[in-house]
Amino acid sequence: MRPAPIVLAALLLPCAASSQQARTYPLEVTQGLRLQNVVVEPATLDGKKGVRVTMSLEIARQFATMTPEQRNQIEPLAVIEGSEFSNGVIEAEIAGMPSSDAVEGAREFVGIAFRLQPDMRTYDAFYLRPTNGRAEDQERRNHATQYISHPAWPWFRLRQESPSKYESYADLVPNVWTKIRIEVRGDRARLYVNDNPQPVLIVNDVKSGANARGAVALWIGPGTIAHFRNITVTLAQ
Repeated sequence: MRPAPIVLAALLLPCAASSQQARTYPLEVTQGLRLQNVVVEPATLDGKKGVRVTMSLEIARQFATMTPEQRNQIEPLAVIEGSEFSNGVIEAEIAGMPSSDAVEGAREFVGIAFRLQPDMRTYDAFYLRPTNGRAEDQERRNHATQYISHPAWPWFRLRQESPSKYESYADLVPNVWTKIRIEVRGDRARLYVNDNPQPVLIVNDVKSGANARGAVALWIGPGTIAHFRNITVTLAQ
């Protein structure tokens, strides 16, 4: 094996390159992240270093007066510069909780976008709603994880046209580090949570198709304080 090139040295740890082309992004600093509608800063949660991601103040102020259609156009993303992904595995540790300005009953949204296009609005993503994980309401629990594909397939369209197909239950706790693993091959994807050997969500019709390729990004929803660390992207051959 030969050493992998060091990319964005402040962000990417040197790692061994193999036929699977794995790269690890510790995310202990903010360099190497391209921001859209978010603020990112180094932060420690439960003794583990990572980055804290929130919606920018300007967007947060505007959000309350936006129509649902306008809100759907807002994409809060922190793109990992130099990343490119089509098929393979994305692993990360993430956490989320409602922000102080979130509306009552808010569900925080924290996840990973992949196959992100240069327009910064076309991508697939898996995300978690941690406050749903142990809710005293079974319907909310059933919406603890989510697949989306923007801009054509937001969560509300998927839920309306295919109820329960793109969401599932997972045991989640707000503001606690949660390991996720996303496996993508062609138009099939799987989401794993906390080292569970079985996926919590299976998608057999990834909307970007079998051959799409794009960047990897940290993804959050409105009213969310999110934390990310230790992202590893392994490209399939």
